[in-house]
Amino acid sequence: MENQLLQAVQIVEKQIDAEIERLDNLDDDELEIIRKKRLEAMKNSQKQKIEWQQNGHGSYSELADEREFFDTCKKSQHVVCHFYRESTFRCKIADKHLEQLARQHIECKFVRINAEKVHFLVERLKIKMMPTIALIKDNKPIDYIVGFTDLGNTDDFDTEMLEWRIARSGIIEYNGDLINPPQNSKKKHIHTKTKAIIRGNDDNSDEDPNDW
Repeated sequence: MENQLLQAVQIVEKQIDAEIERLDNLDDDELEIIRKKRLEAMKNSQKQKIEWQQNGHGSYSELADEREFFDTCKKSQHVVCHFYRESTFRCKIADKHLEQLARQHIECKFVRINAEKVHFLVERLKIKMMPTIALIKDNKPIDYIVGFTDLGNTDDFDTEMLEWRIARSGIIEYNGDLINPPQNSKKKHIHTKTKAIIRGNDDNSDEDPNDW
């Protein structure tokens, strides 16, 4: 084991030495090209952040109706939308975590909408359980987090668990392991029961919920 670790360290050292040597051998023109590319990348990154902030990224906001929902999805490439109900206490738990993630991930728009005020949208997306978090990319819903089952099936899940679950759909930037979930520090499990919020939904509909 020690020999394997030593070999791994030596390989990394060789790679670093090779990169240093490559940079040392660059002439002034090549260094200037690299500098300009980095400056351009920094400018583009700053410009993108300004555009995101102008579209309300960086905060967790309330949508009033379906029109505002559609407008939001058109303006932002990545949207996390929490469909909530005032009487469902687990929606308040989801709000707490989503508000924190909204501040951390300016690259994504985090919003909430009262499911009882947008019946058409709820029926169209076949949302039946609160909370449901829709993950939207390029104006199309690509994934849903329904209840807390995907979050360790507990009310006391960590914010990092929800961050990991959202990141698995490519909606937010994430530097960690997308295969294995982060270890949840709390273990209290729950049993959820699906409740329809729209009466008379036809579960056998052939309509694609990914189409608006």
